[in-house]
Amino acid sequence: MRFYKQQHQFYCGIDLHARKMYVCIIDQKGKTRLHKNIPSEGEMFFELIFPFLEDIIIGVECVFCWYWIADLCAQHRVPFVLGHALYMKAIHAKYRGRP
Repeated sequence: MRFYKQQHQFYCGIDLHARKMYVCIIDQKGKTRLHKNIPSEGEMFFELIFPFLEDIIIGVECVFCWYWIADLCAQHRVPFVLGHALYMKAIHAKYRGRP
């Protein structure tokens, strides 16, 4: 298994669904900078992350609807990581009852 090890100023995790997406952005210190539930639309998503574009990485769980957001990130040269839910620590810990 390969792990993404590059450091960034901002980290964006997305709980992506067909019609809605929950976007969370934290900084290097772990401080939440943004928590928002929005429609799964490219333009709205890009407007939301625009203030953080200087140094951000986008992480999405591997679900059936991830292709469009990967393409959008590639188009705008924003780093994108696709992960399996069991290996995404925050998601995995949530369902195991850990903080």
